[in-house]
Amino acid sequence: MRSKRGVRCSSSRPLEAETSGMPEQITLYAAYISPFAQAVDLALLQAQAKYTRYEIDLKNKPDWYLAQVNPVGKVPTIAYGGPIVLPEQPSPESVKLRESRVILEFIADLFPEAHLLPKDPILRAKARFFLDFVHTKFIPPWVGHFRLGHPAEPFFAALEELQALLPSSGFAVGEWSIADAAAAPVLARMEVFLELNHPLSGWSGDEARRVLDTLKTSRFARINQYLNDLMEQPSFKATFDKTKVMVGLKPWFDHLYLRGQK
Repeated sequence: MRSKRGVRCSSSRPLEAETSGMPEQITLYAAYISPFAQAVDLALLQAQAKYTRYEIDLKNKPDWYLAQVNPVGKVPTIAYGGPIVLPEQPSPESVKLRESRVILEFIADLFPEAHLLPKDPILRAKARFFLDFVHTKFIPPWVGHFRLGHPAEPFFAALEELQALLPSSGFAVGEWSIADAAAAPVLARMEVFLELNHPLSGWSGDEARRVLDTLKTSRFARINQYLNDLMEQPSFKATFDKTKVMVGLKPWFDHLYLRGQK
């Protein structure tokens, strides 16, 4: 069903999770172009959670979303618990959770049987460290280069540091975890941004081609293998279509670019 400013859809993926004593009502407010929203989508799918996903138009956010769900207006946000209601009529009885890092930890706690964090305390700590590194050390230079036109080298250095945290094979700490949910959408959008080569990125000349070529060299062989493994996950394939993301990003980048020119 479509609304004026969003798209509501109940997830039709295999989602029957058994959470004894827990309310079943989970609504995810997301935007397809957002890597942070995709991270939460990934975790919910990996947990086989039953949830409703509602698409928010970031250029035209509904008034009710700002007033009743997330006053900051960002995605993702989860409405958890309370009665089953239409997403565009959120219940005041549901708990509203925002910030993808917080939500990822919440989902891991809510569905322990899904093993979204390792049982081993050392691996669990490593997963949390990797997750923290993605958000605090990697994403800032990633945004700096892909959105703000900063030089590529600080981004390359952060990518090498992220690569160095990876084991020789497998995911961030061996088995898939919420650390991988955080990393996968950000890494997958690198190529999208470079191929889009939007003026918002502030690159000159053949900078986009140079960066894309560098990313494909042996310097980043391990991170490329990691990304390939991430993208082969059924949950990733269900939440990411490169063409759809690129088509969605173009008007959003146009909006941000024009706003910055004022």
